[in-house]
Amino acid sequence: MALFECIPNFSEGRDARIVDALVEAASRAGARVIDRTADGKHNRCVLTLVGTATELSEAALALARVAVERIDLRSHRGLHPRIGALDVLPFVPLRDAEMSAAVDLARSTAQRLWDELRLPCYLYEDAALRPERRDLARVRNAGFEALGARMREPDGAPDVGAASPHPSAGAVAVGARRPLIAWNLVAEGIDLDAAHAIARRMRGRDGGLATLKVLAFPLDGGQIQLSFNLTDATATPLHRVIELARRQVARAGGRIIGGELIGLLPLEALTAAAAYYGGLQGLQATDVYL
Repeated sequence: MALFECIPNFSEGRDARIVDALVEAASRAGARVIDRTADGKHNRCVLTLVGTATELSEAALALARVAVERIDLRSHRGLHPRIGALDVLPFVPLRDAEMSAAVDLARSTAQRLWDELRLPCYLYEDAALRPERRDLARVRNAGFEALGARMREPDGAPDVGAASPHPSAGAVAVGARRPLIAWNLVAEGIDLDAAHAIARRMRGRDGGLATLKVLAFPLDGGQIQLSFNLTDATATPLHRVIELARRQVARAGGRIIGGELIGLLPLEALTAAAAYYGGLQGLQATDVYL
């Protein structure tokens, strides 16, 4: 039986009742919810679901219904870029599942989101119909407030649905991709301009590490958050990114004081980091027990 992971991102991280309703909707649809993360400053939450293609497609529709009913982007404020109440909906093949099946799942679910809820969808990563839309950052760069104008541009129409956002829920970026690692590091002693410069030097689209995406956000008390998405931890090990960030922040006169994981990460990536920091040559995931 082919299994997939789905990691929906929602533009709500402050109202625990809405997050609870999302978790309940996914569970009732048959998906297994294995993680939930919410952040008030970003005003965003992320769920991690596992199930069959049918279970996840049903869960995605159930989640979208809750998002449309209870999240209104016209009054939404938060640090994180977003175009939708259900903002991002990636599907990841697990074990013996094929990427082609994840692509089919993403595209068919996007069509259902439009047919049943009138949510226009952009397709990204492996599900993309246009090469320039593989990168999620390019799909989401307009933001909700400018989404209507962006859709009316010659190259701005969504891949599924009409070129007009849902009035309160915007649009959805639906994708198929490999596992990624999302985490934040918190720095002190640097300002936001320095943090933006670090992000530009590190991220792939500006000539840094090809599999890395980085954004910088201000936090309370003068602290800075560096937000990372690592799309291929085998090509670019997690510890390499952390050490590069540590050196870049130190060079700018600051220091890393903490961090947080968003969602889950592959055991192999954690094992590689443990091997690096512990000097444990030859350590494999099979050497770890739960």
